[in-house]
Amino acid sequence: MARSPTVSGARACSSPALIAYTIFAIGCGLATSFPMLLALRFGHGLVSAALGVVVVAVIRDLFAGDAMAKRLSLIFLVFMIVPIIAPTIGAGVAALAGWRAIFLVLAAMAIVMLLWLRRLPETLDPADVRPLDWRTMVAGWATVTRHRRAAGYMLASGVMQGALFGYLNSSEQIIAEVFDAQTLFPLVFACVAVGIAIANFSNAAIVERFGARRVSQTAVFAFMATAMAQIVAALSGAETLVVFTVLMMVNVGLIGFIGSNFGSIAMEDFGHMAGVASSYQSFAKTLLAAATGAFIGQRFDGSTLPLAYAFVGCAVTGLVLVLWAERGKLFTRPGTAPKSPF
Repeated sequence: MARSPTVSGARACSSPALIAYTIFAIGCGLATSFPMLLALRFGHGLVSAALGVVVVAVIRDLFAGDAMAKRLSLIFLVFMIVPIIAPTIGAGVAALAGWRAIFLVLAAMAIVMLLWLRRLPETLDPADVRPLDWRTMVAGWATVTRHRRAAGYMLASGVMQGALFGYLNSSEQIIAEVFDAQTLFPLVFACVAVGIAIANFSNAAIVERFGARRVSQTAVFAFMATAMAQIVAALSGAETLVVFTVLMMVNVGLIGFIGSNFGSIAMEDFGHMAGVASSYQSFAKTLLAAATGAFIGQRFDGSTLPLAYAFVGCAVTGLVLVLWAERGKLFTRPGTAPKSPF
């Protein structure tokens, strides 16, 4: 009987993804029509998502608990810095060599990563190699879904990330229409992004001392309190762009203390199937966050109140999910956390 192909680990899975990424990038750079460019960009984004899953799987292969949360914070810090500087770099490349050169630069970067990948060891324990078939993947998804703590933190992370997406969907309208400061949008956006970067850097510094649960759960309460302050500011009629920016910098920054920690807690018990768990959780969180963010964005009514109310709603929902996941016990450390029956 022929054996099923196996998942050989994050390093082995990264190579095909990077090769496909390179091919799609070159294709985008050589596209001869807009529909062709859209189709190639779709494939480009699809394989890019695979690389994001690999990052979390590798970290889970090597670390667990608060140590994993620390490394995820550093990864998310990079994810926040890159969107800030990437538009400037892209604009410079396009100005020098045209828009097609942007994709050729991406292809060159992928080739460099492919060469560097050959230097990296495989992180997957040989004992954890799993068959690569639909039955195994569906069984893995079901395991994650039935795992009370993983499911609770996965959904809570998606809701809180949805608040961030809601801000991203609403921010330009708010700054342009509520504060009549459209020209200041890049500055406000950068200030808020810096807040998230600072939070992730701070989380990496403190999470191993205080624990992922204590830090993230405290951040949820702080997020809720700041959102209520946003409501008060909006209802006062005296909210200025400076007040809005400061409150958003604090509140969106608090998501930096939540996302990586919730993600590490959700992955705690899946060291033996990190790739499957990471891909499923990333899909579920992103889908929930996108839906939540779209809903929040559609609520804009010419004021900042819908966003502030949505932030409170996301915080309350996230807290309820965490309470369910932890069976009502908050601020525990890994050694004292309630154990899942699965």
